[in-house]
Amino acid sequence: MPNVTTSLTASGLTRAVRWTRLLLHIASGLIQSAIYPHVGQRTQGRMAQKWSARLLSILGVRVRHQGILPAAETQRVMLAANHVSWLDVYSIISVCPARFVAKSEIRGWPLFGWLSNNVGTLFIERTKRRDTARINDHIAEALNNGDRVAVFPEGGTSDGTILHHFHASLLQPAVSVSAMLHPVAIRYTDMAGNISKAAAYFRISLLESVRQVLSQPHIDVELVFTEAIDSHGKNRRELARSAEHAIANALSLPLPHKPSGKPSDPPDEQP
Repeated sequence: MPNVTTSLTASGLTRAVRWTRLLLHIASGLIQSAIYPHVGQRTQGRMAQKWSARLLSILGVRVRHQGILPAAETQRVMLAANHVSWLDVYSIISVCPARFVAKSEIRGWPLFGWLSNNVGTLFIERTKRRDTARINDHIAEALNNGDRVAVFPEGGTSDGTILHHFHASLLQPAVSVSAMLHPVAIRYTDMAGNISKAAAYFRISLLESVRQVLSQPHIDVELVFTEAIDSHGKNRRELARSAEHAIANALSLPLPHKPSGKPSDPPDEQP
């Protein structure tokens, strides 16, 4: 198990400057998000990538990535990642622009919810199982239209020291359109290279999480793009287990066990 340590704290002046820059950057994002739906796909990708990279810089989050990213010309690409923080989305976008599937509650987040809605986030009502079919249709349509789509199959966040069971339901569109699935392992570390819980959005409010991030001198996030999985000839459960194995291996974490008493995924669709 990787080491976990507590990071040093940023000075009061550093935090104040970061808060000011963060609010100004969000304001610029609100303006850009109004323009976003009216520009082409490539321009949208560049806008999202640049804005996300700038956001992370303001927050003191440094992104490193390894592995092979999906080529720009590759069609029908899905990303599946473990989920630790709201920073996961911006970290991935900063190196590999994609549309994300997110829980509908995010729409209600101050500022970030409005931003997410305007840049094409696909929202799902997680408490309504039948909403999965609706969102999967939208994911398949987005993939066929040339968008990359990213999902968090765990269905929730962890503190970064464990991996939760990957639910297969949101991977059905990859099967339906024969997409390439790219597992992405996400790990946050402190200045000593040990796992940092400072970025974890886990059992705290969004505001508390932002404060926690801003209080750190720096947070490093490592994205490991593991070998792509061809969904052709596989079902969604096989994709989920393959992605689980790839990410667990990249993070040196044990494979998760499916929680007992939880409903299973609906039956696989027949071709």
